Amino acid sequence: MASEGAYSGLKVLDLGQGVAAPYCAMLLAMHGAEVVKLEPLDGDWSRGLGTRWGEHTAMSAHYNRGKRSLALDLKTPAGREVAAALAAGADIVIEGFRPGVAARLGLGYAALSGRDPRLLYLSVSGFGQEGLYAQLPCTDSVAQAFSGLMSVNLGNDGAPHRVGAIIVDTLTGLYAAQALGVALYARERTGRGRHIKVSLAQCAAAILGHKLAEHLLEGGAPRALNVPTGAYRTSDGWVMVALVREEQFARLAGALGRPDLAQDPRFADFAARAAHAEALCTTVAELFLGDTTQAWLDRLRAADILSDRVNGFDDWLADPHVVATGGAVAVDQPGMGQFRTPRTPGIDAAAEAALWPAPGIGEHSRMVLAELGLAAAEIARLAAEGVIR
Repeated sequence: MASEGAYSGLKVLDLGQGVAAPYCAMLLAMHGAEVVKLEPLDGDWSRGLGTRWGEHTAMSAHYNRGKRSLALDLKTPAGREVAAALAAGADIVIEGFRPGVAARLGLGYAALSGRDPRLLYLSVSGFGQEGLYAQLPCTDSVAQAFSGLMSVNLGNDGAPHRVGAIIVDTLTGLYAAQALGVALYARERTGRGRHIKVSLAQCAAAILGHKLAEHLLEGGAPRALNVPTGAYRTSDGWVMVALVREEQFARLAGALGRPDLAQDPRFADFAARAAHAEALCTTVAELFLGDTTQAWLDRLRAADILSDRVNGFDDWLADPHVVATGGAVAVDQPGMGQFRTPRTPGIDAAAEAALWPAPGIGEHSRMVLAELGLAAAEIARLAAEGVIR
């Protein structure tokens, strides 16, 4: 947890698992909030998704930094009593259960806000709290499919592909943290909290606004925006080229050694190039095969063309710009060793580096319960009965 920040002193109870809700809670911790992660006795399910080092996978270690862990059995009355007491002392409660589950546990918004009208309560779900699909399971991949994101991410095989990162969960965490920031500001003015609801399905759709508008306005068949934008294979790698202004095509043609392409009426403007995309992209692809990535970048950048090599992670970490700007921070995680992670935009690198490593399962159970006012004997009884770990 960052020792200073805009949210210093703010108490957050994180009931989420996976990525979306925990990522939101971690962002609050980066700004100084005190976050208690309440997880099952066998841990957040993200601890088992991927290669495991001790009690962590890369996923759980990355998205739970800056938190303390209380492992608690919510199926027991005593466990629910402890959780309710923690929620009663929190400024923010974050939950990621299926709709209705939190209420059945006595941890729903209605029950908790009835005791504290200033409470900010965040519900993260797959398809939302209401509607036909509210009870259906949903993951990042399902949300990519449902929202239409995969339909605009076609491969060379013509098939829809999911983005190969947990992008929807991450975006959901970002949308949630933004909504909580606004709600906190409003609470300072009105003295009242609120129930914030975000879903993976809606967050995935939210980033596709202009694509949906294109689809509707152009009768379901929008033209390509900026042909020949795309990734092209070189003799030793790949290069990405993008055009956003008409005059850039002539410069690209010159850099490719084919200024005549800019004089071809088939390629006169964006609309014409879209109509003859296959012919143009085939020609451009053949040209790029004739030299190395670096040689092409030298020519493209000399012509002021939007371009870059397609990096792998090792390439990105070693890139001199990333190194010079502190684009990655080091995380020392007990049991895993050190790994590097991209710095969170808008947050000071030193504040992020100062975050506690992700906790072990129930690592802080006794500490959190003692702060809640439970005596050592009561904590020992809960442990003996299997209510806490």
